[in-house]
Amino acid sequence: MSAVGVVQAFAPNYAQARARFLEAAATAGLPLQSHPHPLPGSEGEALALDVARDGPPDADKLLIVSSACHGVEGFCGSGVQVYALHDADWRAAAHAQGVAVLYLHALNPYGFSHLRRVTHENVDLNRNFQDFGQPLPVNTDYAAIAHLVIPDAWPPGAANQAAVQQYLATHGESAWQAAISRGQHAYPQGLFFGGTEPTWSHRTLRQVLRAHGGAARRIGWIDLHTGLGPSGHGERIYAGRDDASAVARARRWWDGGGSTPVTSIYDGSSTSAFLTGLMWNAIYDECPQAEFTGIALEYGTVPVMEVIEALRAEQWLQLHPEADAALAAQIKARMRNAFYTDTDTWKGQVIAQARQALFQAVAGLDL
Repeated sequence: MSAVGVVQAFAPNYAQARARFLEAAATAGLPLQSHPHPLPGSEGEALALDVARDGPPDADKLLIVSSACHGVEGFCGSGVQVYALHDADWRAAAHAQGVAVLYLHALNPYGFSHLRRVTHENVDLNRNFQDFGQPLPVNTDYAAIAHLVIPDAWPPGAANQAAVQQYLATHGESAWQAAISRGQHAYPQGLFFGGTEPTWSHRTLRQVLRAHGGAARRIGWIDLHTGLGPSGHGERIYAGRDDASAVARARRWWDGGGSTPVTSIYDGSSTSAFLTGLMWNAIYDECPQAEFTGIALEYGTVPVMEVIEALRAEQWLQLHPEADAALAAQIKARMRNAFYTDTDTWKGQVIAQARQALFQAVAGLDL
């Protein structure tokens, strides 16, 4: 098992999470690459996308394990990565099957440090992988509610609350979630903004994939997320093109004989709405020679409507830096709690399910 305890693998902030990751990689004797972010963290600390590779550079089987695509979700993903780097049994299993493991720590370090889901450009990284040379998707459902999503005041006034409740009564919570979370490119100060050009994190990730994925014939990817589903449950959401054979392959790898089903945004089985501009699009561009199989491992925290309210509040705060300090602190704490359940029980659930998914991925890559 791991040389570090489950609880000790998790850190209370980005700076400590990064230190634990770098220490774990160094202890394991792994080569490290750090891609410095142009801006400082919330405490003035240096930010970076840190990359550790466990396995030879010419390995033909590669497993990517990434954290903090959505910054504040990095508490969970970093804990998984730190635990895995200390886990001798897991590392031995990967080595025995000839699988190189690429750990990408904090794809969006700015959001991790500042307790934001988005990048410093206010972009949802997992909606930013579009072909920006073509017309961008139009989210008409978001356009209809954009004026409601980010209110003039927080907490929202009576008129805003009434209008939101009317929408929910008419269309339902799922429609509210889908309209907001699908991604949009028309409201730069709104939620789930996909951007109009590649972000720093987008460009840096492509650079890393080109550097590390060129020799691989088969690539697996586990991207760690939080915020959807029942508390502590890790939903395996297929991540890849709408391709029946790839979906079937992901289900062979990760469904545990039906005990850990792989859901999909394409057939409506996932708690996630149908999304556009997803990060895995980059793998097809940067590693076209490889057969790709991926999942987002999505851990539940609090009910989805609370997650959306936390996001609304945090985006309002971003637009109102003059807000009262006590209210600002309350909003940031709510945001952290929406994406990170800081209990020993939850952390144990996270590690147990992630460890299972890691072993399943290695077995799948060896099929």
